[in-house]
Amino acid sequence: MSAAESHQPPAMPGPLPSGPGRPSADPLEPWPETVRWQPISRDLIWVELLRLAAVLAVVGVGVVIGWVLSGHWIFGLALAVVLLLGVGRAVSIVRAVRAWGYAERSDDLLVRHGLLVRRLSIVPYARMQFVDVSAGPLERAFDLATVQLHTAAAASDARVPGLRPAEASRLRDRLTALGKDRAEGL
Repeated sequence: MSAAESHQPPAMPGPLPSGPGRPSADPLEPWPETVRWQPISRDLIWVELLRLAAVLAVVGVGVVIGWVLSGHWIFGLALAVVLLLGVGRAVSIVRAVRAWGYAERSDDLLVRHGLLVRRLSIVPYARMQFVDVSAGPLERAFDLATVQLHTAAAASDARVPGLRPAEASRLRDRLTALGKDRAEGL
């Protein structure tokens, strides 16, 4: 071995290949072969679009009133910007709802969502303090509910929106039972 070869740092191993039993290289897609992601209802798109329409209507009416009363061109520009932002938000709502998913495992619940900033929350059943199911007027109109898990750390709370009431009840009951089973050992 030459002197130059003896001073070379050891070669760094490459990434481990993904495969059965090996974690994925993507930290937001752990264990892709062993996790079965459940999508949420696409009806949540309509709920969110109706909420957006209500906000746009209020803001739009305010801008139109200002335009009529003042006659200044800046209100016309503001109305165009509001409408353009509304269309952009509508597109992002459709994509964002499709990005939501959850997976139940033996020791924890995984929840993923987000487009620009993707987020994966892993909530151990033993850390859950309580499970909350809610449904606002729009959600009830579309036969949807939201399951929210609360843990000791406020930042680790996870929610799964856009579930049918039967699925929300089933998930609530299962999470509550698993939380009780896991917490007894603490």
